Amino acid sequence: MSDFLKIERRGHICIIRMDRPDERNALTDTGQFLEFERLVDMLNADLDIRAAILTGNGPSFCAGGNVKKMIADYGEGSGPAAQIPAKYATGIQRIPLALARLDVPLLAAVNGAAIGAGCDLACMCDIRIASENARFAESFVKLGIIPGDGGSWFLPRLIGLSRSYEMALTGDPIDAATALEWGLVSRVVPLEGLEDAALELADRIVVNPPQQIRFAKRLVREGLHQRLETLLELSRLYQALSHRTEDHVEGISALLEKRPAAFQGR
Repeated sequence: MSDFLKIERRGHICIIRMDRPDERNALTDTGQFLEFERLVDMLNADLDIRAAILTGNGPSFCAGGNVKKMIADYGEGSGPAAQIPAKYATGIQRIPLALARLDVPLLAAVNGAAIGAGCDLACMCDIRIASENARFAESFVKLGIIPGDGGSWFLPRLIGLSRSYEMALTGDPIDAATALEWGLVSRVVPLEGLEDAALELADRIVVNPPQQIRFAKRLVREGLHQRLETLLELSRLYQALSHRTEDHVEGISALLEKRPAAFQGR
């Protein structure tokens, strides 16, 4: 698909690998942000894809921003400070906005360090599985900056306020075991079994009807910031659509006949 994101298709599952291991998969340039936007467009348009996995090639998941490029882009000599907000809006903030409109469930297989924007990128995914050597750091404060990519929105929704403050105000990393204890990840597995664990979980998702997978994901996401009445209205609309699908008929038939369902996305 591109220079940074390498795409592999396995049945109804799409595996996305960030592939700049020599840079620890750092997020550095506009091309990468465009790739995430195009990825979301591709996944949303392909109704045969029912789940996706995001991971990193090499020893790191994602090291966040490139510090040297950060100085060049935002430091003295890069132009007026008033230009910086626009640079963020047209830069790295395109990733959370793109992933927020992704209909397909996205699993993060965190193979190594997820630092700064890399930690936030993992938080933007729907489910996180970590290898035993993964570590997470909301480390912006160590560089005299703040989470400019939306991390302050995602992190408290996953681990609560107190632990989010601890990570954001100290900038200290946590290991995979702590991430599991705090609810940042769903499970921790040996590195050599990480991809298999992610695929096993994705397989348990993709056996279900694809339209309802996308509806359910959207409802959970919308429930984070909608009023109950608004969410119930959206639920009614999705339920009306679901009741008239062939997959709903198949699900009922399979239950009554005590056999596995074969959903076709119709």
